[in-house]
Amino acid sequence: MDGTILIADDDRSIRMVLTQALSRAGCRVHATGSLQQLLKWVEEGRGDLVVTDVMMPDGNGIDTIPAIRRMRPDLPVIVISAQNTIVTAIRATEAEAFDYLPKPFDLPDLLTRAREALARRPRKSDLAPEARTLGPIPEPVANPELPLIGHAPAMQALFRLVAKVLNADLPVMVTGQAGVGKSTIARALHEFSDRSASPLVVVTPADGGVESLTRAVQDAHGGTLLVENPAGFDATAQTRLLALLEQADGAGRAPRLVSTSGPNPQEDMDEGRLRPDLYYRLAGATISVPPLSARRDDIPALAQHLMARAAGQGLAERPLPEDVLSELRGQDYPGNVRQLENLVRRLALTGSGPVTMAELRDAPGPAAPMPTAAARTPQRAGGGGAGQLSASVADHLQRYFDLHGDALPPPGLYDRILREIEVPLLEIALDATGGNQLRCAELLGINRNTLRKKLSDLNIQVTRRRRVM
Repeated sequence: MDGTILIADDDRSIRMVLTQALSRAGCRVHATGSLQQLLKWVEEGRGDLVVTDVMMPDGNGIDTIPAIRRMRPDLPVIVISAQNTIVTAIRATEAEAFDYLPKPFDLPDLLTRAREALARRPRKSDLAPEARTLGPIPEPVANPELPLIGHAPAMQALFRLVAKVLNADLPVMVTGQAGVGKSTIARALHEFSDRSASPLVVVTPADGGVESLTRAVQDAHGGTLLVENPAGFDATAQTRLLALLEQADGAGRAPRLVSTSGPNPQEDMDEGRLRPDLYYRLAGATISVPPLSARRDDIPALAQHLMARAAGQGLAERPLPEDVLSELRGQDYPGNVRQLENLVRRLALTGSGPVTMAELRDAPGPAAPMPTAAARTPQRAGGGGAGQLSASVADHLQRYFDLHGDALPPPGLYDRILREIEVPLLEIALDATGGNQLRCAELLGINRNTLRKKLSDLNIQVTRRRRVM
């Protein structure tokens, strides 16, 4: 590897390690703890590659990239940062950095990226720079409070992909297990895009009525329409949604489509839960969010972030000692980030002072999330109880309200939510009674004619097992 590399980092040990490694690889290295010194070297025409930290005593490394590009358009910049958030990845991409690596980085990986950067540009080290005015460096527009952090390679790859498709004119489907943060990623695709000044409108299976869907598509005009769990919409609602989206395409600036799905939307399509034409309409690009089990090293930082966020919502901010963080890292979270947040909020709510190991081990587990129609399986064993069901319903409803941000859900919420609960109740009761509607009515404590009317109104199909009496 041959070339001159300019390093800007306020950590002397990092400067020393990088200088030694890059020098051994055959490069000439100039290292500084000042962005002003870095810009001076760039203006003088030095360097074939810049490696810069983000948070520096005299400024922000990403904010210097536009100035570097004005002086030396062909000079690549690699950003390194301990701020392992999606905001950093998006801002580095928007500034046209050659690459971005989170700290602590893998040294061989950085050497590989540096070699690629040097190989892809014409050598400018010996040329005099053009006289250009630096001009003001733009202020950052991203929200640093967005709760998306992660150093794990799986999350960094996700951040890079989000940054690439952020302003692409194509629909995006965000997939993953329940509780991994799909809705947060989907919101980021709107909030950091060039459509952020226009509305973000959310529709869920509870909004499948013709009026709700029509109003949602119209309100999202020019902004983003977020479709939560399209496989959960019934067949009529999926057809209606597809028709409305096709109509919107010919009516000016149609909304950008972002959707969320379980980990395998192809399976939903193959098994008839999701219309193929709707799937292909929504899945122009797919972003898969990893489960928490694939990013255990992120759990300590994530837990501390969630505790600070709980404090911002009025709960106590309790310190999480190292032994507690280690214990949190070792636990299993089938409910993913949502389950971890539930646990952290309980700890913030039920005590004061540093969290203890005994307190953590005695902490009650969070209620299980409400199963979707696709994943629903009748339970034959006992357990759970009304308290757990109530907590699950409350969790489901709170998430539904949270999805709409500062706005209220569409009118008619009472009937939509009752329908969501009533349909699985009737389906499971029919399964349990072998399709015998008389026994099912007795089980439910309603009149058989009432049951028949509900089955008709709710479009619950009579199968061979569910014979009409």
